[in-house]
Amino acid sequence: MKTRLELFERVRAYSSSAVAMAILISLVANRLSDKNDLSWQVGIAVFALAVGIPHGALDHLVTVPRTSKRVMVLFIVGYVVVAVVAVLAILKWNVFGFQLVILMSLIHFGVGDSAFLNELDRLKGVTTSRLPTTFVFLAFGSVPVVIPLINSASTSALAEVNSKLINWHQGFDHQLGLLVLVLFLIALCALLATKRLRDVIDLFLLALLAILTPPLIAFATYFGCWHAMRHTARLSLVLPQSQREYEAHHAVKAFFSAVIPGTPALVGSFVVAAALWVSGSIEKSFFWFLLTIVWALTVPHMIVTAKLDRSALQK
Repeated sequence: MKTRLELFERVRAYSSSAVAMAILISLVANRLSDKNDLSWQVGIAVFALAVGIPHGALDHLVTVPRTSKRVMVLFIVGYVVVAVVAVLAILKWNVFGFQLVILMSLIHFGVGDSAFLNELDRLKGVTTSRLPTTFVFLAFGSVPVVIPLINSASTSALAEVNSKLINWHQGFDHQLGLLVLVLFLIALCALLATKRLRDVIDLFLLALLAILTPPLIAFATYFGCWHAMRHTARLSLVLPQSQREYEAHHAVKAFFSAVIPGTPALVGSFVVAAALWVSGSIEKSFFWFLLTIVWALTVPHMIVTAKLDRSALQK
């Protein structure tokens, strides 16, 4: 239990530090670089997305009963079919698909953060000041997802990705901003009332990331260096190889045992994105195709990890 707690604490410190570093780098880069040059943003974003992609590749190892090869094959086929359908839907209906992705990501990220904190509480043996999940999960999901997409800097960023997405909010950006602010304040009050000051720091870090960094950096940093890291830590609690490393008191090895099996998904994502780009059938950037694949993979990933999330939230 002590080794598991050590890993969760280290992952939490890493994710918070990564966000703080992204904020600092963005503030410095915005002063030193040409505002019209988004190459540095795309470069950092691609790296952060690459870090995050493997975490969703182990769904079959933790959510599907491995009673037979047939069950596993059917699951993998179904998973791929759902992802392919999602890719085609986003490529055909860019704006509508993007809106659905935002809603799904908001829910998935918020629930994932809450589940991570619940697992951390369990490992600490916390019996008081429990996480007020009902009041905070929407804030932890909406702040890093919605805020970067409604600020003024999102126009150039979305134009770099796909110009059709610029007006994704259909003119309701102000109302969405007010809604997220209300969710933020409710979560803040709930966390202060339960004396969860460390979570208050995280909430403010996510808000600063969303407000002070370019949208591409904000989303990619959150996805790869926050959500994926915390989700991987949770996966390590149920993966057999990670369990063996925990028993040997190797916290870092336990974490990477939940990362390495997902690296083929990283390679596959880049290969598919490159193939779509090179085909030239649709005039979009490589980064757009990479993002499309990441968003599409969120659909089956969110469905199959619901059981893992529900279990963590009920503890």
